[in-house]
Amino acid sequence: MKERISSLHEFNPMLGHRGCRLVVTYPEIAEMQTEAVISAACELKKQGVDARPEIMIPLVGFKGELDFNTEIVRRVAQKVMDSYNMTIEYKLGTMIEVPRGALTADKIAETAEFFSFGTNDLTQMCLGFSRDDAGKFIKEYVTKNIFEKDPFQTLDVEGVGQLVQMAVDK
Repeated sequence: MKERISSLHEFNPMLGHRGCRLVVTYPEIAEMQTEAVISAACELKKQGVDARPEIMIPLVGFKGELDFNTEIVRRVAQKVMDSYNMTIEYKLGTMIEVPRGALTADKIAETAEFFSFGTNDLTQMCLGFSRDDAGKFIKEYVTKNIFEKDPFQTLDVEGVGQLVQMAVDK
């Protein structure tokens, strides 16, 4: 008999051993990805295209996670550029997707050259809803006036919006 996973333990792409956390255990992932991105930019530059990649480290909640990933990216990018005997302008940043990233944005900004906000991901983490199964019950929340609108269709200004505002203000 096939065991069903309870809704409390359903898969959520933000939780667990993913994103920047995966690179802490398997640095070769970031090495391979950086080599591919910077090599492609170098090849384009040889063809006269001014490619300027923006490398985004996902799911950062701790400055140390970004620092660890950044060291790998910078080291490998320099190695690739040296092998091509050229310099590529690139930026290294993060997507603020987890609440802790928003709350500690001032510290993360010491390393990140840019931020992007993953509001759907922040909504999942802030509300504790999975986008994968929320469609089964969100309509009831709207119908019963618990929610004014589906929080995955519009920004929850009062909750998720505060996290974004806090990050911006830091």
